[in-house]
Amino acid sequence: MDEEYPLISGIFPSLCPICLKVIDARIFQEGESVMIEKRCHEHGYFKDLYWSDAPLYRRFMRYRLDGMTLDGSSHLHHSCPSDCGLCENHKTGTLLGNIDVTNRCNLSCPVCFADAGAELDDPTIDQIEAMMRTLRGQAPVPCPAIQFSGGEPTLRKDLPEIVSLAKKMGFVQIQVATNGVILSERPDLCKSLVDSGLSTVYLQFDGVTPEPYIEMRGRDLLAVKLRALDNLTAAGLRSVALVPTVTKGTNDDQLGDIAEFASKNLDVVNAIVYQPVSFTGRIDQEERNEKRITIPDVIALLEEQTGYEITRDDFYPIPSVGAISRLLEAERGHPMLVLSAHPCCGAATYVYCQDSHLIPITRFLDVEGLLEWIEQEVDRFDGSKLARLKMKGMVLKELPKFIDESKVPDSLELKELILGVFRSGTRESLAEFHKKSLFLGIMHFQDPYNINLEKLEWCGIHYYLPDGRVIPFCSYNTIHRAPQI
Repeated sequence: MDEEYPLISGIFPSLCPICLKVIDARIFQEGESVMIEKRCHEHGYFKDLYWSDAPLYRRFMRYRLDGMTLDGSSHLHHSCPSDCGLCENHKTGTLLGNIDVTNRCNLSCPVCFADAGAELDDPTIDQIEAMMRTLRGQAPVPCPAIQFSGGEPTLRKDLPEIVSLAKKMGFVQIQVATNGVILSERPDLCKSLVDSGLSTVYLQFDGVTPEPYIEMRGRDLLAVKLRALDNLTAAGLRSVALVPTVTKGTNDDQLGDIAEFASKNLDVVNAIVYQPVSFTGRIDQEERNEKRITIPDVIALLEEQTGYEITRDDFYPIPSVGAISRLLEAERGHPMLVLSAHPCCGAATYVYCQDSHLIPITRFLDVEGLLEWIEQEVDRFDGSKLARLKMKGMVLKELPKFIDESKVPDSLELKELILGVFRSGTRESLAEFHKKSLFLGIMHFQDPYNINLEKLEWCGIHYYLPDGRVIPFCSYNTIHRAPQI
């Protein structure tokens, strides 16, 4: 379908990175890269790398789709993004709700996009509860997942109580994003958080040697990360996502090593979310040209550093799983959240870990064939109860046809794990699949230099504020943490 995108060009609204006024920007192909350029009448011309692999850009854009508009969305779209509060143009419900429970932090990382500090300006627990109720009250689909962030959320003494509140409200995925310092010192807090209902820890994890931490965090934190993992394992947590901030020339040579480390610690680690550095917040803007890295760069480095066990063809953009959302919606008879984020926001794959080898599921699962078949069946679905029953049976019958058993390691076990996910679609079935697999994700958050305001309409990661506003992740960190424009 690449012929549908023969040219990479277009005009869209962006921001001047200096004054943050809305200006036009253009993306265009230059060699094998996709570039962005824009001009502010006051501050001049800006050009930056947007996406470093034009053919991969075209492949990812095949999966662009619309999701849903939230019931009761505000109508303040006349001066986007300064008056954020999801408007009727927004195309994705809240997949993950972020609440900053504090702005305080016990580190002062040079690459911090939040520019967190020491000031005490925490929302009250009543305010946090109100924000969570707003999330769970979303229609037509309540927000299923929440992440408590900051600052450093473990500085709050009542964090276990906050987690417990989220559990009682029905969030199926409850996350804490942390640098791990306090978790490394307090096994009791780890146990309390797990007992309160914590699902996952998003652990800042920049490498497997001291050097990346010294440069990006100000001191060697490797031993701290390892102790935090030990404490979380002892507390009974089985879901930690390692989150490396990736900067060129600092830790981009360790991406494969991080994947290998994770594959050897599947008893607690089940995901890696690589985050190419975003030039907002505290980071030195003058370092942009030498440290800029994009999603295709991370994929290329993983290819090289894993000996091509993982390749670019194994990665798919977030909205590629939209067909599965439609399938589950048809089977269950009620609306489902659609992962309709912009194709350039993120990429992901699953790898099966066996004998120190990373085996992407695309080696034995015909992903594109399966998604195409699902789309065809959902298009024929008539909405009746009988059709729902037939569809579920049909999926279980047809799914094995898309698995090449000659290429499946531990064939019977893995086949049953994949079937289990489609059979029930439950968190438990996914947990079983995760026990021997690793999710590899790449999320590149926008900054004032590469921001595309149209992408904000597809954003599914939203900040919830005490004043009631709901703000897409990238506009919040680009504009709303700073003085208002």
